[in-house]
Amino acid sequence: MAKLDLDWLQLFVELYRVQSVSRAAERLGIAQASASIVLNKLRAHFGDPLFSRTSRGMEPTPHAQALYPELLDVVERLDRVRGAVARFEPAGAKRTFRMCITDISEIVFFPALLSRLRRDAPDVVIEAEKIGTETQRRLEAGDVDLAVGFMPQLEAGFYQQTLFHQNFVCLVARDHPRIGEKMTRRAFAAEAHILVSTSGTGHAIVDKVLHKAGIQRHVALHLTSFLGVARVVAQTELLVIVPRLLGETLALQEPVRLLPPPVSLPSYAVKQHWHERFNHDAGNVWLRRYVMELLGAGQLGTVARRTRSVTPVPSR
Repeated sequence: MAKLDLDWLQLFVELYRVQSVSRAAERLGIAQASASIVLNKLRAHFGDPLFSRTSRGMEPTPHAQALYPELLDVVERLDRVRGAVARFEPAGAKRTFRMCITDISEIVFFPALLSRLRRDAPDVVIEAEKIGTETQRRLEAGDVDLAVGFMPQLEAGFYQQTLFHQNFVCLVARDHPRIGEKMTRRAFAAEAHILVSTSGTGHAIVDKVLHKAGIQRHVALHLTSFLGVARVVAQTELLVIVPRLLGETLALQEPVRLLPPPVSLPSYAVKQHWHERFNHDAGNVWLRRYVMELLGAGQLGTVARRTRSVTPVPSR
């Protein structure tokens, strides 16, 4: 029996986590062909297939399931000795990170994120997808590294970190003929509105508060994205409620202005979320810190009540 190379164990653990040879190789910074060779050596060493290809990915065999806790312990002990977090060097790293975001994040902070990455980690690639019903599963499977947004539905097994708190504003055309310097309840109820329904933005809060306050919006346009909402508002007399950071960004791009809503709307926490399986992954740790620093006070304008607290999602 050939001696067991410690680097093989890292591939075993990563493959167990993400259930994909290519994804495991990507996370470890090695070629897929090299990962396949190591997997064959592991199979020969343990005398077991270890992972079998299924419709859900590379599923571990019963023998691999029995080995995983022991080998994970070995890898984690080695990582602590080596200083695993410090071993991710962004300046020379060649890695693809996948992030689930809202279209608000795409508008507000992604340009700044990518601009800084070009400077600090030129070979790091970001693949973005929208937050949705599959985000929790994809985080757990390792298909996605990080999700940024409002996700109160996450279950135990995830970590979350509040980046900042957002409140809501009304967005109206700069030359709106009937809306002055203040948004009254009567004007708000009389005008036609845009309703944007999209995941991860906390907009369900708005509907609940308005309903409780007895305010009925006349919705003239339903949208599933915020990407074009400012252009519509600027060229019509429609109103829309948006998060403040988005409103401030859009007001720099289109002739629109921000007004406080006629009733007090609660703020909500924008958080980054990740699964506990990847809590100590060196690249994931770096990415989370990078996003935290970018969205800190003063980095993107008006960001309030920043926190570095990381908490596990409690059991329901």
